[in-house]
Amino acid sequence: QVQLVESGGGLVQAGGSLRLSCAASGRTFSSYAMGWFRQAPGKEREFVAAIRSDGVRYYAESVKGRFTISRDNAKNTVYLQMNSLKPEDTAVYSCAVRPGSVATYSYDYKYWGQGTQVTVSS
Repeated sequence: QVQLVESGGGLVQAGGSLRLSCAASGRTFSSYAMGWFRQAPGKEREFVAAIRSDGVRYYAESVKGRFTISRDNAKNTVYLQMNSLKPEDTAVYSCAVRPGSVATYSYDYKYWGQGTQVTVSS
């Protein structure tokens, strides 16, 4: 079955960087869109970034210029490089995949990882 496993979360000071990874297994994901979402305490899950199978990237306005999404199809892995982190980036970050095109709504994604905590201190 499909399994997504995130890693790379942690505690970092404001202005610092983290790199999240999400390893997918269970099938070949080269034709799938892969995305990252986050959910802060008391808030709804929100779109962060996504990448198409051909490498075209999409970002939420709040992370543009600071975060970079990338993928390695040979490893079935998607990454999220997060720079210039802010306290408001604190959340549980989850990766998700869906066949076909990118989507920015969480309900459009079929497969999800368990999430990794990112905490940014001020």
